Amino acid sequence: MDESNMQPFHQILGNNLVANVTNFTVWFAVTFWIFLETQSVFATGMIAGIYLVFTAAFGIWFGSIVDHNPKKLAMLGSSIVSGLLYALGLAMVFLEPEGAFANPYGPYLWTFVLVVMLGVIAGNIRTIALPTLVTILIPEDRRDKANGLVGMVTGIGFLTTSVISGFMVAYTGMLGVMVFALAATVLAFGHMATIRVDEGRVEPSPDSPEMPKRVDIAGTIRVIAAVPGLFALIFFACFNNFLGGVFMALLDAYGLSLVPVEIWGLTFGVLSTAFIVSGIVIAKTGLGKNPVRTLLMVNVITWAVCCVFTLQSSYWLLVAGCFVWMFMAPYAEAAEHTTLQKVVPLERQGRVFGFAQSVEQSASPLTAFLIGPLTQFVVIPFMTDGAGADAIGGWFGTGPDRGMALVFTIAGIIGLLVTIVAFNSRYYRDLSAAYSRGKDDDSEGGGATIVSPA
Repeated sequence: MDESNMQPFHQILGNNLVANVTNFTVWFAVTFWIFLETQSVFATGMIAGIYLVFTAAFGIWFGSIVDHNPKKLAMLGSSIVSGLLYALGLAMVFLEPEGAFANPYGPYLWTFVLVVMLGVIAGNIRTIALPTLVTILIPEDRRDKANGLVGMVTGIGFLTTSVISGFMVAYTGMLGVMVFALAATVLAFGHMATIRVDEGRVEPSPDSPEMPKRVDIAGTIRVIAAVPGLFALIFFACFNNFLGGVFMALLDAYGLSLVPVEIWGLTFGVLSTAFIVSGIVIAKTGLGKNPVRTLLMVNVITWAVCCVFTLQSSYWLLVAGCFVWMFMAPYAEAAEHTTLQKVVPLERQGRVFGFAQSVEQSASPLTAFLIGPLTQFVVIPFMTDGAGADAIGGWFGTGPDRGMALVFTIAGIIGLLVTIVAFNSRYYRDLSAAYSRGKDDDSEGGGATIVSPA
């Protein structure tokens, strides 16, 4: 590995850690805060849905920004936009009309949510830019391990985020959260400005016109279609996220139904050490010869756990299930990134990562928006004093928390069945073969060369 590239890579990882902690602290805190203020699962589902709709809507555009600009500049721009929106959110906290935040259906509250969530979403530019920098800075045979480090940083971010957001909401409300967010975003911007990154970009000549900067969805689709099984991988991840919307909408509400917010935030923080341990293991051992197989194996394990981790109303069973999920998550992310970095040309990777983000997240808003009302108005009554309580309440339990638990169990069963089907599909074999061919053909230290850009 070129050691001259490792210092900026590690600096960028650290900078992304600060930005991720900031953005996700805001997201977690808003979710905690609104649930505590309103006791509404519907409201937490709406926040999750807002996040996922914006992620899906902006992913392709963000990918185009990453491809058409220096990655460092894209990250700096991300911090500027987040900072401006957090400043506006802070002003709204100071200027709140009396009782405006107490109304769960009030326009002032949801305008505030939209403003701060757009600040969070702006951070997704960094999420897209980082794997392209792994391609640029890290030789192909070490990228899976570098992607493991990225997963470890994500874990450290979750560890810090959950603790900070839980205690901030408990003791300072949203005022402390917004002050923290604005200060940390300024810090991340200042540090990123000092990092020197050689991206190998050719500066345009003053005499030659600049290449058009287009989103070019059609060209991106042609690149993806040229790799057998790559569309199937993206749509498999999309379906997983469709089911994953259940976690986005209900996990915090379920956890908060068992323990106070401070304990839940601290619990999530301790559990997030699983991300860190997983990232360290990947950085040491890699993902094996076939990251596509690794991805599917991870899904078998995680959905099997989802089938059982809420079978009883147990804090410790929930903790064990979440630990397994968090340990496996960096494997899934690193496996997908390593595959895309191998089979997609560097000059298209931002758009392909952005396209994948948009498609993969497009199903989750549907789940998140539907699952909150469905759980609140159908499943919870079903498991409180309805037919479900009569049929299985004797051993499964009854009440609102058991309604949420039933949704998790059903999602786990569906996810496990779909993963088994994917494991036995032609698309899995085709993509595994495409990755293997790319691995054999790629020249040392080069970028992905299996297909040509459209």
